[in-house]
Amino acid sequence: MSSKLQPRDGLKTAEDDETPTEPDCETVLTALDDPDCRALLEATAEEALTAAELIERCDVPRSTTYRKLDQLAEAGLLEERVRLSADGKHPSEYRRTFDDVTISLCDSEGMTVGLSSASPVGTPGAAD
Repeated sequence: MSSKLQPRDGLKTAEDDETPTEPDCETVLTALDDPDCRALLEATAEEALTAAELIERCDVPRSTTYRKLDQLAEAGLLEERVRLSADGKHPSEYRRTFDDVTISLCDSEGMTVGLSSASPVGTPGAAD
């Protein structure tokens, strides 16, 4: 059974980026099955948050938070950006890359996971 990730509705695809790698269905489903990952995704639904803010809001241990953020970014479910700060410290912030996840099963393509978003990722004001 083949499985692949299919971004939809304005999300960047692997062809749009210089890196041709695209996470597979298993990577996405494994991340979505993890309660800590789901907590981080829920927290980043409305606004981008730093790791420190996520640790506080989600009550997930620091080392676990960083591991889960890497897992979610690898799965294409979170986007990492730099937050500019007047104090000269520019922490990473994380924003969810999707509004909906669709899982499809078909004979010809196997299982596919589609991510959809009301507004394209990277658009100013997309989820502000």
